[in-house]
Amino acid sequence: MSRPWNELSAIDAAKAIALGELKSVELVADCLERITARDGELQAWVALDPDRALADARELDRTPRRSPLHGVPVGIKDIIDTADYPTTYNSPIWTDHRPRADAACVALLKRAGCVILGKTVTTEFANMPAAQTRNPHDLSRSPGGSSSGSAAAVADLMVPLALGTQTAGSTIRPASYCGVFAIKPTIGTISRVGVKTLAETLDTIGLFARSPGDLEPLLEILSGRPAQKVAADWAPRIGIFQTAFWHLLEPDNAAAILEAIRTLGQNAQLLDADLPGAIDELTDDHTVVMGYDSARALAWEFDSHPDKIHSSVKQRLKAGWDVTRLEYDAVHTKAAEARIALERTFENCDFLVTPSCHGEAPLFGTTGDSKFNRAWTLLGNPCIAIPLGKSTLGLPLGMQIVGPIGSDMALVQWAGWLQRALSGRPR
Repeated sequence: MSRPWNELSAIDAAKAIALGELKSVELVADCLERITARDGELQAWVALDPDRALADARELDRTPRRSPLHGVPVGIKDIIDTADYPTTYNSPIWTDHRPRADAACVALLKRAGCVILGKTVTTEFANMPAAQTRNPHDLSRSPGGSSSGSAAAVADLMVPLALGTQTAGSTIRPASYCGVFAIKPTIGTISRVGVKTLAETLDTIGLFARSPGDLEPLLEILSGRPAQKVAADWAPRIGIFQTAFWHLLEPDNAAAILEAIRTLGQNAQLLDADLPGAIDELTDDHTVVMGYDSARALAWEFDSHPDKIHSSVKQRLKAGWDVTRLEYDAVHTKAAEARIALERTFENCDFLVTPSCHGEAPLFGTTGDSKFNRAWTLLGNPCIAIPLGKSTLGLPLGMQIVGPIGSDMALVQWAGWLQRALSGRPR
């Protein structure tokens, strides 16, 4: 072997395990070695049990193959319940919390023969403020949030796959800041049973990987939907949506997206997406929904332990209690109307290309702005973060693609098409 096993993609590692060229315990051992070497600085993990992970891997090495990801380790964001590890939501209120059961998504991973490597850092309640994790490309920078640890751990080769969540921009934005692929599926595609609720009409489980090919089997395991192939010689119809906030992009990121669009135009049909103004308006309207939902989801913590809630979270919750049900319902009605208009747009294109974040990862101490994510989360459409190389400072840049409701498996295929097209290998 020319490199450590932890550097393999999830699919390549699983294939090597299936062929007897690699054991799950060897893969897990290399991941743990990487964590030992790097996590003192990076702080992507909040709970690890190396003995348990290695024991689970040894057991899987003795059992028949259960899925295309048999023997592959996965990191779990610390708002997702795990019976074998603490689940603390990065809150002092829940420091000693040990769930009695796994969340549905964790149980599905175990059934598929995946190794639960440990728990990754989240911001407090997947909300605010910035957590302790650093960006693996520059320790003075943030990895984004709230899925800070999951994005950083995958990017730093500590684990090939990880679960996060998105309520505003907590999967797509960290993926872009850390230079990895990630999908925020259609809302409701993956069961949220056993996941700490922040906003019940927005929360979505997200997946992180280093390639679209790794996202596909993970999404298939967790959603129950079969993989969907697109024709190898099919030229996609791509809608370009710059949004009303294009002027806020950093120059390097704007240039990278425009260059990607130019390259894609050599092998695809491009069109300007004529979307209703409500799509951009929903970016701010999202705050109404998230505020209302999260105030109620965290009502017990807010009333029982106000002194243990970070001031920034407490401020958001107070604002949420000021939102009326009429205001909340009005935004959901507006979003429903926008979904209908968006469906008409997708009759003429396979997916949209649009910014995923402003640009480079911000300095440590903030998670960045979710302006380019909030509307899509409120609408519920699937989104995939696409890395676009590096800025002049050597930091990752990226964009996202957005598909029709329910098109998750096809969108993963299109992400693979984009990856090949942007590297000069469209077919």
